[in-house]
Amino acid sequence: MRGTIPKRISTAIINSFSAGVVPRVGLEYVAVGRKGEIETVLGDLDNLSQGAAAFRFVTGRYGSGKSFFLQAIRNFAMEKNFVVADADLSPEKRLSGSGSQGLETYRELMQRLSTRLRPDGGALEGMLQGWINAIKTEIIAGGVSPGDESLVSRVEWRIFETVSRMEGFAHGYDFAAAVSTYYKAFMSDEDEKKRGAVKWLRGEYATKTEARSLLPVGEIITDENWYEYVKLFAAFSAQLGYRGLLLFIDECVNLSKISHRQSRENNYEKLLSMFNEVMQGKVQHLGIYMAGTPQFVEDERRGLFSYPALKSRLADSRFVREGRRDFNSPIIKLAQLSPEEIYLLLERLAGIHARHFGYESLLGETELTAFIKLAFSTPGAAEFITPREIARDFLSLLNILRGDPSLDFNTLVSREGFTVTGPSPEDAEGDLYASFDL
Repeated sequence: MRGTIPKRISTAIINSFSAGVVPRVGLEYVAVGRKGEIETVLGDLDNLSQGAAAFRFVTGRYGSGKSFFLQAIRNFAMEKNFVVADADLSPEKRLSGSGSQGLETYRELMQRLSTRLRPDGGALEGMLQGWINAIKTEIIAGGVSPGDESLVSRVEWRIFETVSRMEGFAHGYDFAAAVSTYYKAFMSDEDEKKRGAVKWLRGEYATKTEARSLLPVGEIITDENWYEYVKLFAAFSAQLGYRGLLLFIDECVNLSKISHRQSRENNYEKLLSMFNEVMQGKVQHLGIYMAGTPQFVEDERRGLFSYPALKSRLADSRFVREGRRDFNSPIIKLAQLSPEEIYLLLERLAGIHARHFGYESLLGETELTAFIKLAFSTPGAAEFITPREIARDFLSLLNILRGDPSLDFNTLVSREGFTVTGPSPEDAEGDLYASFDL
């Protein structure tokens, strides 16, 4: 176990896993497996920091670890100085829609914009203020006195130098106008204009007239153009000194659940446009990771494969077979964790639980192995059981044992019809899991 875990972190880990959800913090204490997938994403991050872009679909059935995987990437990326944002798709949040569902997705992404200094969202204004203050500090460090009359003009020149680079993008003029308005309002303590600029950047204005009452803009962010502003934010993040922008969009199966065919295909057309631009190198410093069940991708009636242009881009090559994986494919398919990896997960959860509640864990190799065997003893469990279910049941077991000292591990699992036995000599010397028959 890596050092002492703060109570705040261990509480989040235990509560989240017990409820069957992914903790936002502390994943480094429980992460296991996924070596090939993680190396793929690390390669993406290196490319993004040098101006490239990436687009991946992460697939796996419910409880297989998609959300955990995305959250782990998110946390790691923030530590490496990326800006990150995440959103869950739903009937109200899509990529496009007649009811501004695409704009709602953009708004959620902007609300959840996060950095290393603001890991829980709401980072937009902090990014702007940090950028302005960093420029002031740099100019002062260069020999200009804080009281020098030229300081304000020097800062303003540096601000507009950066902002002017945005004007070369589609909708860049309005983006630059909003950022410039924020800077001027920040320097003159005009709170209403600051709030107006942030509101515009978050896509929260309903009409152009309302926006123009505070800002010198010609347009507002809408359902039709929101992705153009995502690209602007990616480029702007790099200008501010970050390594790039990562978007994590989960619950994408909701796109395949859209009942109206034309609406569903409109969303797929939007996705195709985003995918093409990224893969063709037309976008810089932007990574997009969309997660959903295999059905979301492979269902030829309503999934991505129902849209021929997407199927032709995403289908496996003929060289991909059982046991052969193309880790550079646009689709990252999360396989089930192996028994060895599940063992490591339970071992770490047992240690965290014991440290959090202040007792000495008596569960060792024999008990953990027995629990895994029990979990997989139901016919078909090897195919359908998920890490989420195993972790939730295991923590429930630990809670019961802690709450009733008269019970022991053997008693509880025996009631489930399983007798605990130690590993055979062959297991102890070789692969502990060889007898699992999974």
